[in-house]
Amino acid sequence: MHTRPAPAPAPAPTPAASFENPEPARGRLAGVATMIGSGLSNQTGAALGSLAFPVLGPVGVVAVRQYVAALVLLAVGRPRLRTFTWRQWWPVTLLAVVFGTMNLSLYSAIDRIGLGLAVTLEFLGPLTIALATSRRRVDVGCAVIAAVGVVTLMRPRPSTDYAGMALGLLAAVCWASYILLNRTVGRRIPGAQGAAAASCLSALMFLPIGTVVALRHPPTAGALACAVAAGVLSSAVPYLADLFTLRHVPARAFGLFMSVNPVLAAVVGLIGLGQDLGAPEWAGIGAIVAANALSIPTSRD
Repeated sequence: MHTRPAPAPAPAPTPAASFENPEPARGRLAGVATMIGSGLSNQTGAALGSLAFPVLGPVGVVAVRQYVAALVLLAVGRPRLRTFTWRQWWPVTLLAVVFGTMNLSLYSAIDRIGLGLAVTLEFLGPLTIALATSRRRVDVGCAVIAAVGVVTLMRPRPSTDYAGMALGLLAAVCWASYILLNRTVGRRIPGAQGAAAASCLSALMFLPIGTVVALRHPPTAGALACAVAAGVLSSAVPYLADLFTLRHVPARAFGLFMSVNPVLAAVVGLIGLGQDLGAPEWAGIGAIVAANALSIPTSRD
């Protein structure tokens, strides 16, 4: 589940650089280990956040997570807000709205349909961006595979929660929008200043919401701890881990591993939350992961 501000992507190494100057094996292994830890941290954070739903609800958990993300990114990005122009502020503002809506719709979907299915549907966002900008035959096949996975997950049956499915798809739309806006912000604002400003603005938007939730449903120490843990594990740790990983692992390999996150989410949901999935659900998740995995290593930069 890629629901934290994305660090600036590292340029993909050229073929010549990959063969003439191979990265030390220790650095590559460290990068792979960091990717695994980042993925598990992200999904574990979401699982812990869901434990606070009975007290805070998805809205309260997302509010706390936005506050934690803002604190981390402000420390890392150190945005010079007074120097921003209107040309820089409008995409930052849109990014803040999309960032908050993405997390809120995702956590609401988790509350209704479980961690594995919600994260899988959210991953349709970046997959759609990748396929929409390509004209290759292999991507047509990827689109068909992904469509089969979606139909499998959303097939009509008595227990189908269509509202939860819709929230997962909304999270996918938000993630696709987030990717496009992040590119614009990255071009107009140096470093992580744009992501930090957007995260801070999003946290301010959630401040009155969090206040109302806290007054109506006073948080217990355990619920607040779970919500803070969600912010740390799903925002702070993955963001910093990604910064390290992209220095040691090619961007394409990084994207390939990211596509496995729905499987990690399903496993964490099963082990940590007891959210068991049937064979059709696992098949649908596998189809969407396969579509993501196939579209990345065969892409041309």
